[in-house]
Formats: sequence, structure tokens, C-alpha cells
Amino acid sequence: MARLLLFAILAYVLWRLLWSAAKSMFEGMGYQPPGKNSTSVGLVRDPICGTFVLPSSALTSGSGANTRYFCSEKCREDYGHSRNTGRSRNTEETR
Repeated sequence: MARLLLFAILAYVLWRLLWSAAKSMFEGMGYQPPGKNSTSVGLVRDPICGTFVLPSSALTSGSGANTRYFCSEKCREDYGHSRNTGRSRNTEETR
């Protein structure tokens, strides 16, 4: 009887070990069970330099649908200058 009990405990421990390894392997390959919500964060792109930034920590210009997000004060100033002159920073560098 003791052997049977030890065998059952060993089988359970092995099953849990293999299941945990397989689950970790699938999660590492990007598998998500149906219904599990993604925890990704939405990023916005700076229109001047193209850097992706978090909306909560970005500098902004405008409001509502016209809100622009910037990674730095320099990019926000460059955007203001490019709007006033009608040219973007990228076109100025290529000339």
C-alpha cells in the first residue's frame, strides 16, 4: 500500500512538472489562451523624430482629435516652427 501511495505522489509531481514546463514553453512562444486579455500599452508616435512615447508621459500640443504627442520640448518647438513655415524638419535636413 505504501508503494502505491509513493507511486501516486511521484506520478502527480512528475505530471505537474511536465505541465508547468509545457505551459511555460507555449507562453514563451506567444500563445495566449482564449479570453485572456493582452496587457500591451498603446504608444503614440512623435511627428518630428518618429520616436514612440507613452501618451501619459509625452508632451502635447493641441487638443481633442488634433492632439500631437512629442518626446521632448525640442521636438514640440520644431513642430511649431514647421507649422509656421509650412516645412517639416525632415525636408530641411535633405536640402
